[in-house]
Amino acid sequence: MIIKKQAFPRAALIGNPSDGYYGKTIAFVFDNYSAQVDLYETPELDFVPSLRDHSCFPNIREMVRQVGLYGYYGGIRLLKASVKRFVEYCDEHAIKLHDRNFTMRYRTTIPNRLGLAGSSAIITASIRALEEFYEISISKPELANLVLSVEMDELGIAAGLQDRVAQAYNVPVFMDFNREHMAEFGYGIYKELTIPEDLNLFVAFRTDLAEGSEILHSRLRDDYNNGVPAVLDAIQEWAHLTDVVYDALQKKDYGTIEKCLRRNFELRCEVCSSTVSAKNRRMVELANSLGASAKLTGSGGAIIGIYHDDDHYQQLKALFGRNQIDMVKPHIVTAGNE
Repeated sequence: MIIKKQAFPRAALIGNPSDGYYGKTIAFVFDNYSAQVDLYETPELDFVPSLRDHSCFPNIREMVRQVGLYGYYGGIRLLKASVKRFVEYCDEHAIKLHDRNFTMRYRTTIPNRLGLAGSSAIITASIRALEEFYEISISKPELANLVLSVEMDELGIAAGLQDRVAQAYNVPVFMDFNREHMAEFGYGIYKELTIPEDLNLFVAFRTDLAEGSEILHSRLRDDYNNGVPAVLDAIQEWAHLTDVVYDALQKKDYGTIEKCLRRNFELRCEVCSSTVSAKNRRMVELANSLGASAKLTGSGGAIIGIYHDDDHYQQLKALFGRNQIDMVKPHIVTAGNE
């Protein structure tokens, strides 16, 4: 019997990147793309390489291209780190594991290193497969924390919590990373919510912008730790924008949401100017040029925005296409289709 588990890319609608700094965000996962982990019992413990783990290339240019897309370390490290932290989690909670071995393999269609939480999707799917194999259950808040610990503690990847929360809950979530609540319970205040179907969202990305989230977070973390006033003020405003959008979603006040998306991106440019590349700015500017509001979905390489109708969507798609930018209507995962 093969255990198959999936996780999906995350798009931050509002509030990012304040999630790593006791802020607030709203995010969802969408199943246009996915990461899948397969796990099955075998005599020995084994990890099967995927495309991004290969070290044999047809030529030097292809090697350079793949390193640009996937980095130097591939995905096997994500599986190994997931298993290690899973075992440590079980030891910490006095959960006894059986001694049967397994083989684990993964595949993913999530565009890599574009702020869509592709790495944490692989880790989330891995932990879910391990839960089923060992017949244990981890709560959603703890699952999000465990996935984050794989990245931050085990692999040294600077990251915020929101990706893992959205992927653990598998529905749109409002997240308040209140400092006191985090200190007492170890996780934030998470509220599942509904994103209305008539809110016309798009996600657009370009693969030549691939870079890890650590590029953004390592620099922002330094400024935060050093108490840079503009950064502290921006984090408070990102949190406020999240509250405004949460209320606007209930009222279907889409004009307010559009304004908040634009402001979210303006703030990013104001306090993280060195990590917002010209090509990232260009994607947002192209959307703005046709009257659409947009912001980065994560660390960079992908944007989320609002279009007005199908004609508007086709205009945006054509403009993006002429600039080597892919565009999709995200199919949001909800409680009914997870």
